[in-house]
Amino acid sequence: MAITDSMHGKIHQGDCIVGLKTIPAGTVDLAFADPPFNIGFKYDQYDDTLEDDQYLQWSHDWMTQIFRVLKDNGTFWLAIGDEYAAELKVAAKKIGFHCRSWVIWYYTFGVNCKKKFTRSHAHLFHFVKDEKDFVFNHLDMDLRVPSARRLIYNDARANPIGRMPDDTWILRPQELVNGFEPDEDTWHFPRVAGTFKERAGFHGCQMPEQLLGRIIRTCSVENDLVIDPFSGSSTTVAVAKKLGRRFFSFELSEEYVRLGTERLDRISVGDPLDGAEEPSMSGLLKKEKQTKKSTKQEHKQPATLFANENKIHDMIAAEEDGIIEAFANANRGYPIDRLVADPILNEDFQLACERLSIPGTPAERNRFLFRVRKAGRLKSAGVNTQTKTRIGWKDIEPFVFASEIAWRQVTNRYRMGLDEMFCDPRIAAQFDKIAADFSPGFTALEYRWAALRIRKEGHNGLNRTGLQSTNKFGISQLNRAGIKDATPIALADLSFDKIEQGPGVYLIRQSDATALYAGETDQLASRICRTFEAGPRDLWLQRCADLEIFILPLESVADYRFARQSLLLKWHRPQWNYVDHLKA
Repeated sequence: MAITDSMHGKIHQGDCIVGLKTIPAGTVDLAFADPPFNIGFKYDQYDDTLEDDQYLQWSHDWMTQIFRVLKDNGTFWLAIGDEYAAELKVAAKKIGFHCRSWVIWYYTFGVNCKKKFTRSHAHLFHFVKDEKDFVFNHLDMDLRVPSARRLIYNDARANPIGRMPDDTWILRPQELVNGFEPDEDTWHFPRVAGTFKERAGFHGCQMPEQLLGRIIRTCSVENDLVIDPFSGSSTTVAVAKKLGRRFFSFELSEEYVRLGTERLDRISVGDPLDGAEEPSMSGLLKKEKQTKKSTKQEHKQPATLFANENKIHDMIAAEEDGIIEAFANANRGYPIDRLVADPILNEDFQLACERLSIPGTPAERNRFLFRVRKAGRLKSAGVNTQTKTRIGWKDIEPFVFASEIAWRQVTNRYRMGLDEMFCDPRIAAQFDKIAADFSPGFTALEYRWAALRIRKEGHNGLNRTGLQSTNKFGISQLNRAGIKDATPIALADLSFDKIEQGPGVYLIRQSDATALYAGETDQLASRICRTFEAGPRDLWLQRCADLEIFILPLESVADYRFARQSLLLKWHRPQWNYVDHLKA
């Protein structure tokens, strides 16, 4: 019996024991569980104050189900606190698990305690069903770390492929120079504090993505099935999705399910993991290669608003504290990108600057904010910038193409980066007008946020193209060679009601084969209709009257978001897409 497709890729609301009992035996490759510690933590819909016997029996029941659903070579990781670590290790052994490693995850800013030593660690048990047959990718260069001999002393005798990490994982070892010797390689994973950028913001106990990344990379391979019986902040399934694994989880709280699902919707396969990475062999080798390359030729960076940092008016620089105060008074917890892109927040910021007599134009003040952030002054001043902007792919789907066209046209006109474009209210207003012309009915913030998502996803999408062979993306018939055999549809002959509703890609070009725009979408019919409805259709026809369109339905574009569009941009270089990231 196989797990149905309706299970995959979702967070299922309900009790994990009940849910696990519906899963066929021997179908799961990797399970990670960070259960309630039974220490009185206040959860949304769970009582964390069970009697010892109740807690241990409950733990035995759900771990038994984990053992049942795992494949014979499956792996189970358990995160637990001091109170029940020993008991649960014994319970797991009685169920049938074999313990491969007892990992101590150490972090330097632990929970303060008044009458005992400050707690600054958690336990991570690595269990397997078969002590001789299990997945452990010890030769993966993303998992192996450079030894101190290589990283610190640059000793030629160091193992060229590095080594596997120790079983002590530590936050910021530079803070413990007297506590650990240089040759004790450890794991550098910070606890996800309230000020961290990766903080999901809706769950008090959140594991770092880099920590889950190491576990999932080590104990599973692409397309393996990863599950989490206590989804919580949904970090396990988020990391599993980024790393190309199949996944699902259970969560008792309806609110956590909703927020976790939103988190999943914002990411795609191939996205980088949040949080600071520990030095890996792959990263070290890449850095060494880049260093050698840079000594041979100067690397030219595109112009950005930071290129002219030193030209910012000295009078504004002298009022740095005032700029930070104005930002803190106006940002409502959002980061700089949101404040600059949001006309309402930015107006509040400019008014706060006026009240504090901060000199300069609105554009100059906005640009100076980026300089302050780059210098780390916002963080050192303790300004809250962790509020998330809840505008996901489903929200921007109707107009994301319009934002991209507006970005390209304004860039062609002014030769500036996106941040600098939004810093200047006059130029940002031109961007808004172009976007609204191509897809009317949305706010300036929505148009601008879509462009910021495109910038991020453009780079991520390009990286995702290397995760599969080109043929497996299903769009080979639209490459330069295959397009000769594909049949275009003339705009005059386009029948909207005959276009399939669902995922797909499309290419708009002139009859002389000059490509104008290439896109991907979850809703082909809606996107094409939106692109060529009455008003926007005139904008396209102003360019040329002989437009033709190639439309290719697909099973999915969300599996490798922006990868297919990146390939189309690479193949055809359309004039209305923003393709600057492909020059790297």
